[in-house]
Amino acid sequence: PDGRVIERDRLLALAAGLRAKGGLLVVDEAFMDVGPREHSLAGDVDQGSIVVLRSFGKFFGLAGLRLGFALSEAVTVERLETQFGPWAVAGPALEYGIRALADIGWQDAMRASLTDASARLDALFGRFGVPVAGGTTLFRYLRLADAADLFSALGERGILLRHFADRPDVLRAGLPGSQEEWQRLESALAEWAARREDQSKGSKQ
Repeated sequence: PDGRVIERDRLLALAAGLRAKGGLLVVDEAFMDVGPREHSLAGDVDQGSIVVLRSFGKFFGLAGLRLGFALSEAVTVERLETQFGPWAVAGPALEYGIRALADIGWQDAMRASLTDASARLDALFGRFGVPVAGGTTLFRYLRLADAADLFSALGERGILLRHFADRPDVLRAGLPGSQEEWQRLESALAEWAARREDQSKGSKQ
């Protein structure tokens, strides 16, 4: 994922075309809890031929539960239930999920916190010449020619970014979790930027 959002109207038009042909549109909204929710199709599934997938492993941070859910109209839901069987999810996992969805206060506070942290991360990357090309408030999507070098430099300092073999100029960065981690990232970026500047000066001599 790179944080790009496909507009709701465009998806609804695509679903209508598929519906006319007996098809089904499956929309992955794993990151929609921190996305522009006006583009979610969760409220449109009753139109038919739409399945919306949601996850507790991203925004809620409950990846260990292996819990998610699908939204669709009644006929498709019945077909999915038949495929999954009666014991698809453990009872304790369901209880965690129900409580997480019901805690609106926590969700609002977390969205505000993530917005602040992602803006802080953008500013930090910007100070050291690392362009942010997109992402969500849960991760930042970086695109730069020397992505592999930055990946290695931060990795040597124990900071792991996600690098893509099929997109060598792309990195994904999560949010630091503590003030110590913020400081470690800043120090590592400063070291990398200084080394890159020295190399640039050396190549011009």
